[in-house]
Amino acid sequence: MASTEEDWKAKVARKQASLQAKVPKEWRLPESITSLLKLPLAEHPNRLIDLDIPRRSGLLSERELQITEKYTVRSLLIALRSGEISAVEVTTAFCKRACVAGQLTNCLTETYYDEALSRARELDLARERGDALGPLHGLPISLKDSFQIAGSEATIGYVSYLDRKSEENSALVDLLLQQGAILYVKTNVPQTMMTADSENNIFGRTLNPHNTLLTAGGSTGGEGALVAFRGSILGVGTDVAGSIRIPALCDGLYGFKPTTSRVPYGGQARAGDAGNSFFLAAAGPLANDLEGIADWMEVVIGARPARFDAAALDVPWRQLQPKQQLRIGVLEPDPFFPLQPPVQRTLHEAVARLQSQGHTLVTLRADKTRIAEATVVSWAMFGLMSDGFARLRASGEPFIQSLQAGGALASKLAQQAIPRPQYDSSMTDLQRLAAVTVHRDALKESWRKLWNLHNLDVVIAPAAQCTAPLHDTFSLPAYTVLLNCLDYPACVIPFGQGSRDKDGQPFVVKPEQFCPEYDVDAADGAPCVIQVFANRMQDEECLRAAKVIDACLKG
Repeated sequence: MASTEEDWKAKVARKQASLQAKVPKEWRLPESITSLLKLPLAEHPNRLIDLDIPRRSGLLSERELQITEKYTVRSLLIALRSGEISAVEVTTAFCKRACVAGQLTNCLTETYYDEALSRARELDLARERGDALGPLHGLPISLKDSFQIAGSEATIGYVSYLDRKSEENSALVDLLLQQGAILYVKTNVPQTMMTADSENNIFGRTLNPHNTLLTAGGSTGGEGALVAFRGSILGVGTDVAGSIRIPALCDGLYGFKPTTSRVPYGGQARAGDAGNSFFLAAAGPLANDLEGIADWMEVVIGARPARFDAAALDVPWRQLQPKQQLRIGVLEPDPFFPLQPPVQRTLHEAVARLQSQGHTLVTLRADKTRIAEATVVSWAMFGLMSDGFARLRASGEPFIQSLQAGGALASKLAQQAIPRPQYDSSMTDLQRLAAVTVHRDALKESWRKLWNLHNLDVVIAPAAQCTAPLHDTFSLPAYTVLLNCLDYPACVIPFGQGSRDKDGQPFVVKPEQFCPEYDVDAADGAPCVIQVFANRMQDEECLRAAKVIDACLKG
C-alpha cells in the first residue's frame, strides 16, 4: 500500500512541477500581492474580485485590463474583425489574466500559451491578407478539462489518467478551431466529475473568486472561476446534472445547457466506459454576457455539428421573431429541497418584476412537477452507468471529501418516501435499466401535459436550494438534474446577491430534507441567480425568453 501511495504522489508531483514550469516568470504574482491574502485561501473569505489583483499586481497593462474587462463577446469580435485589436493582443491579455486566475484559484489544468500566441500571429497574418477563418476569428476560448486536445492530457482529475496523451481532438475542439477560435487553457473539474466541488488530487481545489471560502461549483468549476475572474471571455463546459449551471450559480455567470446532441459532445475524456451512458450530457457555454452565449450557440450550430460528430443532430439554428410578452411557469419549491432565504427572495423579486412588466406567471405545484422523483430517477441512471471509481482504485489515490459526502446523500435519498422505479436485486442490469427508463418516460409525459395545460413559453426556477455554499456541502442538485432528466434546454441568469440584512431570517433543514446548512455571513454578497428553461429542442425559444427576462430583471 505504501508503494502505491508513493507512486501516485510521485506522479502528481511531476505533473505539478511541469505546470509550474509553464508559468512565465514575468506572469508570476509578486509577494506584495500574495501578502494581501489570508491563508489557507480555502479557509478564509478572500474576495479576490474585490481585491482587483490583476490591476494591483501590475502584471497586465492598462490596455490588457481593458481588453479583459470592458468587452462583451460580440463587441470583442467586432473589434477583432475591424482590426481595432489584434488577435495577438487579445490572446496575450487573456493568457496573462488566466495565469493570474490559475495562481489564485487553482482553476487551470492544461495551458497552451505558446501555441495560442503562435496561432494568434497566424490569424493576424490571415486577416491582413483578407482571409478571415470564421466568425470566431481570433477569439480566445477556454475549455473544461474533459475536452481532448491532441498531444496533451485530459486527466479529468484521475491520477490514473496522468501520462496518457489525447490522440485526437474532441469534435467540438475541431469545430471551434475551424471557426477561428484560439484555445489557450483547459480548466479544473472534480474527481470523477460527479460532485459540485471542483477538487481532485492532481490540481487541488478550485476556489470561488467572489469568496474563496465558498465552492466554485462543479463539475465545470474551473471554467466558472476563470470566467468570473475574467480570465476568459467565454468558456465551454459540459452538463449531466447541472455541471454548467451550478458553476454559473456559484460564480455569478450566464450559463446555458442545450438540449443534448445539439452541440457536438463526441471525443470527451470519460470517467466510465464508452457506450455505457444512458443519461446523456450536453456541452454548452458560460460567459459574463447573455448575448455572447446566444451568439456562440448560433455559430456552433451554424457550422453543422453533425459534420464533426456522428451523434450530433443536424438541425439548423432557427431565427425567431421577437416575443415581448411571455407566459411563464414558476416552479414551486419541492418539500424535499427547501430554498434558503436568499434564493427565496431572489425568486420572489424576479416574479414581481416580471409581473410588473405585463408577463403572465403561472405557479406550477410541486406535486405536479415531480422534482424529487426526477432526482431519484437520475441517481438510479447514474448507478447503472459504468464504475468511475475503478479509475480511483487503479491509482490508489484517496476519494475527495465531496465525493464521500455525495455517497451519504445518495444513501439518504434511497431511504425517503419518494416514488421510484420498480426493480429489485433479482433483475438483470438491462431489466433495471428498462424499469428506470419507464419511470423517466412517465416524468417526460407528465411535463408534456403541463406545457400544454398552461400554454407556457418557459419556466423560471431556482438553480439550487442555496447560493454558493461552503466547500463540500452542496447537497443534491435537484433543480438542475430535473432538466437533464427531461432533456430540456436551460439558462442561468445572474440576479442580485445574498444579503445579511435582507436574508437573516431563521432557516432550519428538516431531517428528511436536502439542503446545505445556511450560513448567513458566508452567503452575504454571494451571487444569486434564476434559472429559465424551455421544452425539449426549444433552445432558441429558451434564449429568446432569457433575453427578455434578463432585461426585465436588470431594469
